[in-house]
Amino acid sequence: MLDRNSAGKTLFTRFFLFEDTGESVMTDEEFKSSPIYLLPILGSLLVSIVCASLVLASEVPLDPVLILPESGYGPLLNGVIFVVAAGSGATLIYLLLKHGVHKFVRVLMGFAISVLTFSLVIFYADLVLVVLESTLQLELGIPIAGVVALAGLATVFVVVQVIWWKGRFYEMIVLVFGGATGALLGSYIPLLSAVFILVLLAVYDVVAVFRGPVGKIAAKGLEHLPGASFAFRDIHIGLGDITFYSMLVSRVFLSFGLLACAFATLGVLVGSYFSFKMVEKKGMFPGLPFSIFLGLLAGVGASVLG
Repeated sequence: MLDRNSAGKTLFTRFFLFEDTGESVMTDEEFKSSPIYLLPILGSLLVSIVCASLVLASEVPLDPVLILPESGYGPLLNGVIFVVAAGSGATLIYLLLKHGVHKFVRVLMGFAISVLTFSLVIFYADLVLVVLESTLQLELGIPIAGVVALAGLATVFVVVQVIWWKGRFYEMIVLVFGGATGALLGSYIPLLSAVFILVLLAVYDVVAVFRGPVGKIAAKGLEHLPGASFAFRDIHIGLGDITFYSMLVSRVFLSFGLLACAFATLGVLVGSYFSFKMVEKKGMFPGLPFSIFLGLLAGVGASVLG
């Protein structure tokens, strides 16, 4: 969600696993959109493309993580289930914050980020080893204990930087985290289900921002949601937004190739810029709809025409 109040406050928010929002610092001037604000989004998308390239280069078969099969009404129902889970999580976080259970919310955020960090490092470290061994034709012989130790150290580092206090690497960690998580989702979720999930999330985003828990959580403040966003100049960008942008771009790359991925990336960036422009006029606007629809249209359109 994007929001600007009368004091010039800007929000760019979205939900992912837990309510995920971002908030700007206060300024004396009204927010003015500029292409410069697209840089962190582009950076996260590039991270997701690199991660998806590892998946492609490793040729490791990945079983889809879906409740229903990728046939018939399965993709649509997978999308519905995903959005219902997202809405339920957002509502839970809102209720916890409303009743002042701030410490529990912080613990929940820390647990979610710890599990995801550990899983991401294990997943991508394994892919890197597979690619290196196949490329160099060497048996590196790195024990699984070494990979686990690396994942453990990375998890501690991220928790210290993100949850305990905002360290000097906070923004970079959240940016890389969003790109890598999006690529993970794009790798495990097949194309049709991914499309339905993204489209339904974009629709849900409109309702959640204007009538649902997302806007209410943003109104209550974000100091109890560490890791939910990162700052760039006078705005904060939500982790969930860049995660789902990255999921879209990585899925298009894996399904249709680099050219379609480039068009999808352009579509996401153009959509994000339109969203920033809407903030100037309306003061608040959802972060997903323009970027998701333009990204899908550009990526799938390029694959069909190409």
